[in-house]
Parts: sequence; structure tokens; C-alpha cells
Amino acid sequence: MKEISLKQRKSIAGRAEKSRGISGRTGLAALFRKELADHLRSKRFLILLLLVGATSFASLYGAISGLGEAMESDSNFVFLKLYSTSGNSIPSFMAIIALLGPIIGLALGFDAVNSERTSGTLNRLVSQPIYRDSIIIGKFLAGTALIAMIIYSIGIGMGAFGVIATGLKPETEEVLRILIFLTFTVIYVSFWLALSIFFSVVCRHAATSALASIAVWMFFAIFMSLLATIIAGAVYPVNNDYNAMVNALDNYNLELGLNRISPSYLYSEAVSTIMNPSVRTVNIVTVDQLVGAISGYLSLGQSLLLVWPHLTGLAALLLVAFGASYIGFMRQEVRSN
Repeated sequence: MKEISLKQRKSIAGRAEKSRGISGRTGLAALFRKELADHLRSKRFLILLLLVGATSFASLYGAISGLGEAMESDSNFVFLKLYSTSGNSIPSFMAIIALLGPIIGLALGFDAVNSERTSGTLNRLVSQPIYRDSIIIGKFLAGTALIAMIIYSIGIGMGAFGVIATGLKPETEEVLRILIFLTFTVIYVSFWLALSIFFSVVCRHAATSALASIAVWMFFAIFMSLLATIIAGAVYPVNNDYNAMVNALDNYNLELGLNRISPSYLYSEAVSTIMNPSVRTVNIVTVDQLVGAISGYLSLGQSLLLVWPHLTGLAALLLVAFGASYIGFMRQEVRSN
């Protein structure tokens, strides 16, 4: 038998490696389409879409009813008030999406892995000629794509209905601010998706992962601010006039820093700055800084400079949550389960 030369062996190895790369990419695309189709056909998606859509357009009705009062106090950037104004005891769209957004991410990911492990389909899936990491990446990308579809469609739909109902014509800067606000929302909700996928990887049962995800969400949304207040008061007490005079600034800065650990606080602070151009700072303002300050509105670029750390922080939290789920899934022995 004729001996294969070194050059030929390298050529064969290169073609095999190229073939494996193509099959890996094909597997990721196929898994992405399969997961996205499963989401779109599920009753869960329909329920989430109806829930978020109904509450969002209810907030639009409340904003339109309270628009006149809001315009009396500030007649600039009126179109943005459709998203940030509450009325008739109905919260604003920003408040509703900050509350319901995490529910979307948690609902899409809490059983992403453990449900397939329980039903036995995960064993068959990893036995296919695809890269194993394509499974977890495909699930996350499909969930993120669905989140983007929900957020952008509802946000843009609200703007369209707002134009029809009020006759307001949004300016270019207002449109850009709304798109940036929706992008922040997609990243924020995707973080909760990645976190729920992580719990789906480490927890064997879907109910356990759902409870763990909800517990983390409630801690950051409700209890984190209380914990920050308690810690700041213990480190820099303000329980009497003297302590309040000496420690007030340090107490506020520490409480603010602890609150910014929470993704919920980061998101709320960022979108409030983007959707309200009159917000000129996200930190404490001293009396010396107020002296000689000129009131006005920040441009879009200046507002982005204020919230750039918030975007970086949310993106970092998203990568950490997905990285933890990726590592946990790759280290698990799936076939034996």
C-alpha cells in the first residue's frame, strides 16, 4: 500500500477540521431555528405576549389621559412622555416593563435544560453530530431573539398608536432615545433569561429552578434596597443631627453603590436618564455644584455618557450569568442522566 505523505495527511486533517467546523455551525443554526420555532408555537409565548401587550397598551391609555397635565409642567420632549407618564392609576410603560421584563426572561429559560433532561430528549440531542456547546448557545440565542421580538414590537407598536391617537410627531432624537431604551430593555431581560438558564442547568427539576430564579429576582427588586439602607446606616449612621451632618454624604454614596449591584436598579436608573433629558447627573449634587449651574436638557450623546457605565454593567452581568450556565452545562455528564 502506498504510504501517505505528510503533506497529504495535513490536507486530509485540514479538510476534516473544516468539515467539523461547518457541521458545528450548521448544528447551531438548526438548534436556534428549532428552539425559536418551539417558543413561537408554545402557549407560554402567547400568554406572555398577551400579558405584556395588554398592560403596555393600558399604560399608553393612562399616559394619553395624563399627557395634558404632564405638558403643563414641561412641554419639551412630549412624545417621550407616552412611555414615561402614568395616569388614571395606571403605571407608565417604563414601570410596567421593569416589572414584567424579568418575568419574560425567567419564563423562557427556567426549564430550558432540565425539562429536556427529565424527558430524556437531552441524551438524544447530545448524541447527534453537533458540538455540545451549540445546545446551550442555541437555547440562549433563541430566547434572546424572542425577547427582542417582543420588546421591539410592543415598544414600536406603542409609538405608532401614540402617533395615531395624539397626532404627535416624534423628533429624531426622541426616536433614537426610544430605540436605545428598548435596547437597554432587551439586554436587561436577557440577563434574567441567562440567569434562569443557569438555574435550569444546576437544578434537576423545573420547579426548583423556577423558585430559585424568582427568589433572586425578588431579592434584587425588593430586598436589595432595604439591605443597602441597613448596611449604609450601620457603616455611616445618620441617627442624630451630628451624625447626619458628618455622615450624610458617605451614607448616600455607600447606599447608592450597593444599590447599583442590583441589575434592577441599574436598569431603572439608566432608562430614566435616557427617557428624561432633564436628568443631568446620576450621582449626588452638592450645593457648590448647583451654584451657577444652568438649567436645561442634555443631548442624546451626553445622556449616553451618563448611562454608559450602566450599559457596561448590565452587559457584564449578562455575560457572567450566561458564562456560568455555559460552564455548568459543559461540565455535566449528560449521557449518564
